[in-house]
Amino acid sequence: MNTVFVTGAAGFIGSNLVDRLLSTGSSVVGWDNFSTGQSEFLESALTNPRFRLIRGDMLDRSALALAIQGSLHVFHLAANADVRFGTQDPSRDLEQNTVCTHNLLEAMRKNGIRDLTFSSTGSVYGDAVKIPTPEDHPYPIQTSLYGASKSAAEGFIQAYCEGFDFNATIFRFVSILGERYTHGHVLDFYKQLLENPGKLRILGDGNQRKSYLYVQDCVEAMVQVAATKSYGLRTYNLGTAEHCQVLDSVRWICEHLRVQPELEFSGGDRGWVGDSPFIYLDTTRIRETGWAPKLGIQEALLKTLRWLESNQWVLEKR
Repeated sequence: MNTVFVTGAAGFIGSNLVDRLLSTGSSVVGWDNFSTGQSEFLESALTNPRFRLIRGDMLDRSALALAIQGSLHVFHLAANADVRFGTQDPSRDLEQNTVCTHNLLEAMRKNGIRDLTFSSTGSVYGDAVKIPTPEDHPYPIQTSLYGASKSAAEGFIQAYCEGFDFNATIFRFVSILGERYTHGHVLDFYKQLLENPGKLRILGDGNQRKSYLYVQDCVEAMVQVAATKSYGLRTYNLGTAEHCQVLDSVRWICEHLRVQPELEFSGGDRGWVGDSPFIYLDTTRIRETGWAPKLGIQEALLKTLRWLESNQWVLEKR
């Protein structure tokens, strides 16, 4: 792929992607405003002469258009990913996910760059009727501002593919686990249990069913598909062929930490507005490319937990 541009390069998934791209021999330009990204995640990349980091904001259209010059492929991972707090600042998802994606598309168009890989989300399906949910599932009512903003970003990408001959791959992720994980239920539960091993508060009733994917399996899928030249638009669900309940996660975490806390539930079938009670994606289409995840959900969760135990500085930054 030669020179690759990665937005959100200092983030959880972005930094792992940067390392993977560098391992293939690509030259990488990383872009991040460090609102949630961590400089520690790029320590290895910064020692590589084929990596260059630019500190910039996706809302700065002029700087973005300048930084992207000379790139042949763009991986767009920069986003606000805190689904849970979307209603506290309703404009944040619009600005950070939709407007920033449009700014990137314009920077690409003005520089003659047409190849894009975009990190979307299974949240675009809202409370899906069909489980496992395929890529051609009719869109229901959006249940989160995050899902709505990603759906709108996908719409702009689709329109640029039609109007300006862009070639784009959209990946709709389940929740991702693994090294450099910085937000989500594993971190929240771990932090609670460090502070009080005798009690654990769980949002919802604990029966929510979710699918998760190990971060290295995630970036492998993106790199593998991006290396296969195609024209127009491709959309893939990305996840494992399994799901678990939140209570399964609780059990695995407590067994690993050797604690038996009293469980306290907030109640209801979801933890917050936009928390779909059952997320499980049909991954037939991505598996037909030859990709398959190497780790299951429990293994990925325990790897995440062990990484958090060895990197407790992440807890202090939350």
